[in-house]
Amino acid sequence: MSLVLIVLASAITNNIALTYFLGMCPFIAISKSLRGAAGMGLAVTVVVVLTTVANYLAYYLILVPLRIEFLAFVVFITIIAGIVQMLEILVERYLPSLYGIFGIFLPLITVNCVILAVSLFMILREYSFWGTVAYSFGSGFGWMIAITAMAGLRKHLAFSAPVKNLGDAGITIVLAGLMALAFLGFQGMLA
Repeated sequence: MSLVLIVLASAITNNIALTYFLGMCPFIAISKSLRGAAGMGLAVTVVVVLTTVANYLAYYLILVPLRIEFLAFVVFITIIAGIVQMLEILVERYLPSLYGIFGIFLPLITVNCVILAVSLFMILREYSFWGTVAYSFGSGFGWMIAITAMAGLRKHLAFSAPVKNLGDAGITIVLAGLMALAFLGFQGMLA
């Protein structure tokens, strides 16, 4: 499978947010503003690529040769936590306004299931190193597309009167479902 096809498939046809519904907590919470959503999408994309590459190397260069693959979850989560901590320090230092928008959700990238899921999918799907890079970038970019599109839709909700019983989170879930249906239309495109 070509690398471009992997990127397109993971970003559009198998969008990790809208196909697997992973990463919904920050998806709902951060998608209130377009700037915050784009920043969080970029942060998740960077973290997904860095952690998946690091996890690939740790898995295939350390865990597999030592036959201790059963430690993959512990190693993956430790690598994810370290990389997210470094990213948090950099964002707080160099982009304090964006750090204020993220609030508690920046350190919570560590437990964002998208990050761990991409690392686990790269093992299950047996991607090569470059396939893993392409898949992780496409997945992060797809999540960024989804959260940014959701922020754009939610921006226009201010001019409408959605059902009051749903509340803000409820209408966001309905919008996510409608977006997922729209992305389903791309399923046959990359067969």
